[in-house]
Amino acid sequence: MEIAEYLQTLDREGRLLAAAAERAGTDAKVPTCPDWQVRDLLRHTGAVHRWAAGFVTEGLATPRPLEEDPDLDGAELVAWYRDSHRLLVDTLDAAPADLECWTFHPAPCPSPLTFWTRRQAHETTVHRYDAEAALGAAATPVATDFAVDGIDELLRGFHARSKSQVRTDEPRVLRVRAQDGGADAVWTVRLSAEPPVTSRDTAGTADAELSGPADELYLALWNRVPVPQVAGDRSLASLWRAKAGID
Repeated sequence: MEIAEYLQTLDREGRLLAAAAERAGTDAKVPTCPDWQVRDLLRHTGAVHRWAAGFVTEGLATPRPLEEDPDLDGAELVAWYRDSHRLLVDTLDAAPADLECWTFHPAPCPSPLTFWTRRQAHETTVHRYDAEAALGAAATPVATDFAVDGIDELLRGFHARSKSQVRTDEPRVLRVRAQDGGADAVWTVRLSAEPPVTSRDTAGTADAELSGPADELYLALWNRVPVPQVAGDRSLASLWRAKAGID
């Protein structure tokens, strides 16, 4: 996918998130994140938007922590989130193609600008789903190509880091297949006592396969919905559910 496509998705998804949060109210529970109310969702996502925009604006080469959550609630908090989202979209839109700044996972990406636009598009899409779940509304569909891209970022980015807790005492192989994503929408995840190693292929025999339509699989791998289909050793699906949370 191109930067312009990620940016368009980020813009749309943030608007949808804000609209759902406003309608649900900041007291509403977020069933997909049981410890959160909508206020927590807005504070977190807005803070991440501002954090990401800072790396792009300042060209920072090293990490820095998120700022403290704002002491806002209700309509003021929704407005603050909208401002945070607009700041991020405008910052990415104005950034130079040759931007140099810090990034934090190794998923294949041609540039830091692509990294941040892609990462924030997926961040916002997943949390938009959370906001719609809090509202009790039907979920806005996730496009197949974008969902495939997000699965790839999750498997070859987040879970390639040393922080990943998806590990097994003995080597195991997990296959992930987006059934409507084309022949290339298949990943082989090699599990061990070390961080997972993922490749986009069907090499070797898998102990289990997680599959389904790309949009459902995308949300399932982010632990928002159940995995559509599990074949083989179901304990590996349970392991994912228990250990795949992102810090």
